[in-house]
Amino acid sequence: MANWKIVTIGRLKSLWFKARFRRDKRGVAAVEFAMIVPLMVALYMGAVEFGQVLAVDRRVSTVASATADLVAQAEEISTSEIGDIFTISSSIMKPFDVTSLTIVLTSVVADADNATTVDWSEAYNGGSVNTEGSEYTLPSSNMTQPFGSIIIAEVEFTYRSPLLFHIDEDIVLKNTFYMRPRKTLAVEKN
Repeated sequence: MANWKIVTIGRLKSLWFKARFRRDKRGVAAVEFAMIVPLMVALYMGAVEFGQVLAVDRRVSTVASATADLVAQAEEISTSEIGDIFTISSSIMKPFDVTSLTIVLTSVVADADNATTVDWSEAYNGGSVNTEGSEYTLPSSNMTQPFGSIIIAEVEFTYRSPLLFHIDEDIVLKNTFYMRPRKTLAVEKN
């Protein structure tokens, strides 16, 4: 009989401890927090990286529009003035590293039949210039008029995430901006 009482008391204590632990909620918040923190950190870092890509993409668009706009305001332009425009436009990308920024400025003129050819082209930071006199196909034929012209700014920027958390590859962002000259039919380069 003595053994039976010991087993029963031990069993009762065991059941009592199990029931007590089931009712005890003190550590639940800490366990839930430990399980959710990695997910929340991953979501936050992803949002930061995605926001950076959007900011850089907006700046690439701004560089393209500003470059084309500054050239389109001139009646004639020199190589040194174009260099100054490249310097000004590249400063828009700050604080991002501009070593991977390329800008190609091209003036495309139309003849009497509205066929377009490259009048002049300049590049910044290793961009590939368009050959003078070569045919240039525009996205739409009504972008120019006979004997008119258009300024084209092609901008490319390679973005590398400083965090390398979600985005571990380079992202190439491109933008092309077309603008008609404001004061003349064609911006001459001297």
